[in-house]
Amino acid sequence: MTAETPLAVIVLAAGKGTRMKSDLHKVLHPIAGHPMLLHLLGSLGELSPARQVIVAGDRREQIEAALAGSGAEVVVQDPQLGTAHAALMAKDALADFTGLVLVCFGDVPFLSGSTVARLCAALDQARVAVLGFRPADSAAYGRIIADADGTVTKMVEHKDASPEERAVNLCNSGVLVAHSDDMWRLLAKVDDNNAAREFYLPDVAMHAIAEGARVAVVEADETEVMGINSRAELADAEQRWQQRRRRQAMDDGASLIAPETVWFAWDTRLGRDVLIEPNVFFGPGVSVADGAKIRANCHIEGASVGPNCEVGPFARLRPGAVLEEKAKVGNFVEVKKATMGKGAKANHLAYIGDAEVGAGANIGAGTITCNYDGYFKHKTVIGERAFIGSNSALVAPVKIGADAIVAAGSAVTRDVAAGELRIVRAEQLVKPGWADRFHDAMKKKKAEKKG
Repeated sequence: MTAETPLAVIVLAAGKGTRMKSDLHKVLHPIAGHPMLLHLLGSLGELSPARQVIVAGDRREQIEAALAGSGAEVVVQDPQLGTAHAALMAKDALADFTGLVLVCFGDVPFLSGSTVARLCAALDQARVAVLGFRPADSAAYGRIIADADGTVTKMVEHKDASPEERAVNLCNSGVLVAHSDDMWRLLAKVDDNNAAREFYLPDVAMHAIAEGARVAVVEADETEVMGINSRAELADAEQRWQQRRRRQAMDDGASLIAPETVWFAWDTRLGRDVLIEPNVFFGPGVSVADGAKIRANCHIEGASVGPNCEVGPFARLRPGAVLEEKAKVGNFVEVKKATMGKGAKANHLAYIGDAEVGAGANIGAGTITCNYDGYFKHKTVIGERAFIGSNSALVAPVKIGADAIVAAGSAVTRDVAAGELRIVRAEQLVKPGWADRFHDAMKKKKAEKKG
């Protein structure tokens, strides 16, 4: 945690996660578009841990891929003999480490850095510190029996607890911390003399108590230590995360008309005085600058929305979309890997992909940039103040010059010079009276057929 007392983190993630019924490792299931394991490591990163060791088992390669470049080390627990045994698997990886060792769980993603800091601080007056919580429903959680000053006298798994012990509402999250020397020594003492014949991590605390050392309990909110073992629990975690993020957004100066209908990603960034109407979904990688308006029913991911822009309603911004100041993207407009310059507009029914749209340009309804030839993507460049008439097809690669006008219904396959008018239409053929004669003939034919 500090230069004087470094922190190593052991994350247990060796469980099979069978209740998820998924080919994806349990700890990699996303909350707000981000794997739960990375939520946890991000929070613990606030403490600048010196080392991070992930204890994996089944589908180790998925965890290694998710952690590529993070500096975390992955070790394997095989066979899986319990949580204490899993923690002991990290010993070799931390053989050269001296400091505090935290043991936590990859399926408990909301553990905060501030809570871990409090837990570590408790070691000033204890040999081991454990994290407890008081759930609304104690279910099958292990119990912590503690004095009023937070001194633990006993920790017991639910299946091994007496009726009196089960009546205690202080439950064990499983998270604990100790100095490295104490951690490895106490882990080595743990046996499997229990109903499940497993090596239980809480026995680390019990062996410390047996040595006459003090074990302290620090309490956290139930939501912070909730474990995720099923799809239903994952959905509940998502809902709780979103509720907190919505409150944060409003506290930070954004207006959400119907907060419960807005869904944020883990890294969504909002400026001040942003307005978000109902039914808006933010995927990862979105920033929205001050004063922007996101109208109802928009889907935005990987996009940058500049100051005082307007998006929607019913708009989609895909990765690489950049809207500069006061740009406007209206209903049923899709923008992908394209920049809309300052004040540029595409008010309705358009597709703008792989493009640069200059400041003040206007894109008419039904316009598309034809960017894909079946093999490669090509770019469209539209100059400042250009006017693209409705129902135009801009066949990339193509450039439209500044102040140029493309007439409605044009299919543009060659560059348009600045200030030029481009009309690409077949000549209209006019046949006076033809329609009247056609209708008369068809009516007569229909009548004869009925007769």
